[in-house]
Amino acid sequence: MKLTKTYGYLKKDLAMIEEALEEAIDADHDILRKASSQLLQAGGKRIRPVFVLLSAQMGNYNADKVKTVAVSLELIHMASLVHDDVIDNADLRRGKATVKHTYDNRVAMYMGDYILARALEHITAVDQPAAHKLLSHSMVELARGEIEQIKDKYNWDQNLRHYLRRIKRKTALLIATSCKLGAIVSDVPDHHAKQLFKYGYYVGMSYQIIDDILDFTSSEKILGKPAGNDLLQGHVTLPLLYAMEDPIFKEFVAETMSQIESGNQQNFEQLLTAFKRTNAIDRAYALSDRYLQKAHATLECFPASKTKETLQSIAKFIGNRRS
Repeated sequence: MKLTKTYGYLKKDLAMIEEALEEAIDADHDILRKASSQLLQAGGKRIRPVFVLLSAQMGNYNADKVKTVAVSLELIHMASLVHDDVIDNADLRRGKATVKHTYDNRVAMYMGDYILARALEHITAVDQPAAHKLLSHSMVELARGEIEQIKDKYNWDQNLRHYLRRIKRKTALLIATSCKLGAIVSDVPDHHAKQLFKYGYYVGMSYQIIDDILDFTSSEKILGKPAGNDLLQGHVTLPLLYAMEDPIFKEFVAETMSQIESGNQQNFEQLLTAFKRTNAIDRAYALSDRYLQKAHATLECFPASKTKETLQSIAKFIGNRRS
């Protein structure tokens, strides 16, 4: 089953958001207009707008407010991806050419900045200080996560706490914010809004852990990039962190990656083979499962409803993801 089937009944609202996204990043400048069109055509799961919609259904649903918040959050996410591709020197995302590859780093950076500016401009239509405070905090933390990731490239002496803090900032917090912003603009009671935020945080942590696992276990055809690409970029993710608890394997990683930095990728396939002999993947899935259990627990305070069932189904889907 595809993830989109779990929230298929939101198709009309998601189409409205997609149309609003097109309007939001339309530009007079020819290059900006073409680059923004390329970004939208690359698609995406639009999971953050989905969480805004579902959380908003827990309260007094206002379509205009919900659309505004959902578009702003998706724009912030899109901008972060454009900047990520520059940092990682990535030519492909989801199997399609990146803005950075089609144009150059300078255009991509300005494109990311333009999208961020449009996100901030868009959210001004929501006259609720709590929403602005939460969104600005999330953007600050997202930037911190990006800086940490740059700083930690090729640093093989990291720990679990460091990794979890980084993915919280880079991924989980924006998903948690999506849930809470939907609740805020729909006047969901504070206690329930906080539970939705926790749900989004736990699901977001699991989501990123699964992504990090799939980077090692999935195929280039599915990923749209080479298997083990995070490691090639010098990023230390959870599976690698677990595998490097073996000092011999850790030394192999350091030696192989040092060779790769010098232009020699000869031993990389051997490194991936050695990695797959460890129990790192099983341990990473186990931690993902613990976060998902917590996500399900946060929903216990809500009465039975189609929305609650959908949130539960999304969590289950994320936990079962193998591609």
